[in-house]
Amino acid sequence: MQHGYVTVIGIIAGICTTVSFIPQIIKILKTGNTRDISLSMYIILTAGISLWVVYGFFLGEIPIILANSVVFVLCLFILTAKCRGKSRR
Repeated sequence: MQHGYVTVIGIIAGICTTVSFIPQIIKILKTGNTRDISLSMYIILTAGISLWVVYGFFLGEIPIILANSVVFVLCLFILTAKCRGKSRR
């Protein structure tokens, strides 16, 4: 496989995994309900994503750093909403 195709696959993967958190955030903002979100899952996920950012820095890979930094912020939003007990229903 040529390098260009690999880069395109990586970019598409990064976009998909980053955008995947937006529906959950929209739902939280609309309903205020975080009751069914697993706190332990988001703690582990946020920790893992932060390690991906560090890994990206060690490799000097801007795509890994950028994509995972955005995901980290999105995960932090969800985690913070969950920890604040933002559950109206």
